[in-house]
Amino acid sequence: MATTIQDSITQKLEAQMPVQVLEVVNESHMHSVPPNSETHFKVTLVSETFSGMGKVKRHQHIYQILSDELAGGVHALALHTYTPEEWLQAGHAAPDSPNCMGGSKQS
Repeated sequence: MATTIQDSITQKLEAQMPVQVLEVVNESHMHSVPPNSETHFKVTLVSETFSGMGKVKRHQHIYQILSDELAGGVHALALHTYTPEEWLQAGHAAPDSPNCMGGSKQS
């Protein structure tokens, strides 16, 4: 069975950093793409690795880990990164993704 991009993202993040919470959601169906696409993802990640890092450095760290996916078919990657303390303060919840406003989905 072929590994999906979603599985690859999950496996790489778990292998490259200590993860307390990881949720990788394929949100491609919310966008103007063909059925069963793997182009738009939301990643919620809680890790001690982010302690002392600003938002930009956190995102750069993830972009480096997922460079192959970003160079390939992944068009959008929404990142919600937290330290364990920040995750607690956020009530153990990441924000919902906005509705797609591009392509044929725009009204």
